[in-house]
Amino acid sequence: MGNFYRDNDDIQFLFRHLDIGQVASYAEEGFKYASQFETAPRDAQEAIANYDLVLDALGKLSADFIAPRSEDIDRQGNILNPDGTVSYAQGIAESLNALAKADVMGFTLPHRFGGLNFPNLIYSIAIEIVSRADASLMNIFGLQGIAETIHFFADEDIKQRYLPSFAAGKVTGAMVLTEPDAGSDLQAVKLRAFQDDDGNWYLHGVKRFITNGCGEVLLVLARSEPDRSGGLGLSLFVCDRGPSVKVRRLEDKLGIHGSPTCELYFDNTPCRLIGERQRGLVTYVMSLMNGARIGVAGQSMGIAEAAWRIARDYAASRQQFGGPIEKLPAVRDMVIDMKMQIEAGRALLYETSRVVDFELGLNKIVESPDNDPAAAKEAKQTLRKVKRLAAMLTPMSKYYCSEMCNTVTYDAIQVLGGSGYMRDYASERLARDARITTIYEGTSQLQVVAAVRGVCGGTVEKYLDELAALDYADSVKDLLALLAEGKQTLKQCIAFVKEQGVDYMDLVGRPLVDMAIALINGYLFCGQASSTVQFEVAAAESGDAETPKKLLMTQRKRMMARRYILRTAAQIKAWAEQVKSGDKSTFREYEVLAGPVPELG
Repeated sequence: MGNFYRDNDDIQFLFRHLDIGQVASYAEEGFKYASQFETAPRDAQEAIANYDLVLDALGKLSADFIAPRSEDIDRQGNILNPDGTVSYAQGIAESLNALAKADVMGFTLPHRFGGLNFPNLIYSIAIEIVSRADASLMNIFGLQGIAETIHFFADEDIKQRYLPSFAAGKVTGAMVLTEPDAGSDLQAVKLRAFQDDDGNWYLHGVKRFITNGCGEVLLVLARSEPDRSGGLGLSLFVCDRGPSVKVRRLEDKLGIHGSPTCELYFDNTPCRLIGERQRGLVTYVMSLMNGARIGVAGQSMGIAEAAWRIARDYAASRQQFGGPIEKLPAVRDMVIDMKMQIEAGRALLYETSRVVDFELGLNKIVESPDNDPAAAKEAKQTLRKVKRLAAMLTPMSKYYCSEMCNTVTYDAIQVLGGSGYMRDYASERLARDARITTIYEGTSQLQVVAAVRGVCGGTVEKYLDELAALDYADSVKDLLALLAEGKQTLKQCIAFVKEQGVDYMDLVGRPLVDMAIALINGYLFCGQASSTVQFEVAAAESGDAETPKKLLMTQRKRMMARRYILRTAAQIKAWAEQVKSGDKSTFREYEVLAGPVPELG
């Protein structure tokens, strides 16, 4: 019997280290639902116990039921039927049924719709666990943001129609946004939404690259104002999958084969407006995309964790040159760096999820007419700061975790050598699955563009100052000094970039964002190394009789913090040199340096 929750020491440690009680209080709005719903917790302790139980059950299900089906799912894929419907791979259908029976398909939905009302932090852990078992399944399990969007913005009648079915696992959904000529640039969406004489809405046109486009409930971004171009001409609609919605093709993809990616044709499909006209992209889809980006970060964590475990096991068991290959310094260094990058990504993702939960909780306090005016005013002031922080951390997490995932899966194949390239091991599948994470829900380049605004706009400086002001153990004081030096270097880079203009800021956005992430993660690692959580983990078996079999996680985190901060300190200096070089050859000499456009064929 396996358990992808219990067997992960880092997740277990962070579950105890993070302030989940405050997150739970925000999600349950002061635990006011306990008197209305039998499933609602009475206090933080009961909420945390509930989270632990559900994650434990999900960990077992992922290890024992979902993961064993992943290889067959990858090979089988989905089937497009002659009538324009889609049949899932057998393992996907079975796993979705098992998740529905486990009552986890309404993870973040409110109690009144049959949901668990869990915070995003716990959902991120769940997404990582499921993704470790099967990344393609997460693309359906992780689309619960569709139900959240309906909950946040639709009228009560639409909520009652769809949300109980989502929570019960009776339906799945799809974000129907992109088109053949409108990928990342959603302002170019052309699919038409129009009304008849009675005011009923209909959809007509084509959508492409739609994850789970065969789902029963479709959230569709469409042009409701034919005379208005750009984002303000778009609205968001919900419709059922029916005879007027055809899946015209399934994309033949590199990876995540269990997740159907569809081209859809809407033939005057009846639909209903979500919220208000003209706010489809600017308000509703941006909210939906932010949740999806955190979901992809969680998916990336699960893929990377699975790949690292294969590499770690292989390095310890593969005998070459008279011993296991992990005795070779180059292999040993690679395995440690993979683990370090995974733990850095997890720290950043969980912190981002926590901040998003604070934003949602504070927003409820501000909007509730029942709250004390003074408390609402105080919450409103804090909310402004938290919103800016969430807006910066969300693209940072998606960018860092997805790029890390690709690096780790690539290195995992390298550790296995020729065996990693073969289908004998899951490493090659994980590398194929990883590749999409830097592309969908906004490419890494777009995440950098979004995050660098927060870096250069003052958000990161204030956040780093807050992190620096926390209490830390004496054992990391020298590391804090290195981080303080890095903060000054980043500050100098930002000042230089502001003198060069917006184009240059976008040009050097990646090293700027990399510097900021390295500093944030450095402080988060120092916080983990200073934790009072008494959590034992297994020490490495080195053959040395004096090596302890167990050590406290905080001791291990101290070692990890030291390695991470020492290594990134050198990288920060290199990134700073790149930023302050002032090199603008990308703008001036593109045609010469890139060469002429080649003829293909």
